[in-house]
Amino acid sequence: MGRRAARGEAPGRVNLIGEHTDYNGGFVLPAAISQRTRIELTPAATRDVDVWSANLGERQCYRLGEERHGRGWLDYVQGITSVLAAEGHGLSGFSASIESAVPVGSGLSSSAALEIGLLRALRDAFDLELVDEAMARLGQRAENEFVGAPVGIMDQMACTFADESHALFLDTRTLGYERVPIPAGAALIVINSGVSHQHAGGDYRTRRAECERAATLLEVPQLRDAGLDDLPRVSRLPDPLSRRARHVVSENARVLETVAALRAGDLPAVGRLFSASHASMRDDFEVSIPAVDLLVELAESEQGVYGARLTGGGFGGSIVALARPEGVRAAAERIAAEYTRRSGHQATVLVP
Repeated sequence: MGRRAARGEAPGRVNLIGEHTDYNGGFVLPAAISQRTRIELTPAATRDVDVWSANLGERQCYRLGEERHGRGWLDYVQGITSVLAAEGHGLSGFSASIESAVPVGSGLSSSAALEIGLLRALRDAFDLELVDEAMARLGQRAENEFVGAPVGIMDQMACTFADESHALFLDTRTLGYERVPIPAGAALIVINSGVSHQHAGGDYRTRRAECERAATLLEVPQLRDAGLDDLPRVSRLPDPLSRRARHVVSENARVLETVAALRAGDLPAVGRLFSASHASMRDDFEVSIPAVDLLVELAESEQGVYGARLTGGGFGGSIVALARPEGVRAAAERIAAEYTRRSGHQATVLVP
């Protein structure tokens, strides 16, 4: 087993559309953002792991094989070494320094960027035989099994394969994907609401359980297997399962429509789909909050913005808007400033 100092990095991601569809086997459409997580790693002769978080100014340590839950941000590192060991990949201890520009709790995959960046560094440092798709699966396993967050695989796949000039059209059941160019006449706005969320919390877990229950009642393996023609049956489910399932079924259809609209350069259509997606997340899936609704409303009232929506798992986080490129940074700053004034939360423009 080779051992050498190594570096790894991965971007955060913004999901353009397709929210809460990934753990239902459906379609998603993320893109990478410029903010990245970077890891510098040096193997050690012992079994000790020493990790420094530059953002927090905090160092934590543990021994390989003695990973234990409940240590905050370190759980993402422990989760990776735990699942690597379970898959038979040999490691020694190491020291690592982590620095990230992806804001935590923003709905932009700070955790997946850490997981994939760390896996890339470990792959190079220890000559691990890992293809990119396997790393995405390991990152998801670490988060599901060790951290305890029941997330789908979109974030890890996006942090592995996405770039900033394309949307990654991903089938989360097959992991087949293709890159769809973002039209030259389109610009993205991403604004962090300043309200953090946590996927390991109860609300996200509850939504996933509701979706699984709805699929069982509809007698389909996953909600991915229900289409728009099934909405009459969906409407007969008990509340709130009917609304949860309606969101997933309609959101899958919106992803496909958005891909077609991007390919056709029909930006007003993409904007309408963004707006419809947000309404569905707010009313049917109930994962938005008043502060984020305000941010979406302010974005959509800005001239040159086609549409906006909550991006990420919800209960806080960020919004994404599609806009004309001309004056887009100034528009984003106006939206953020008015939101901060009216909500009391500090908004941050992340893109452009």
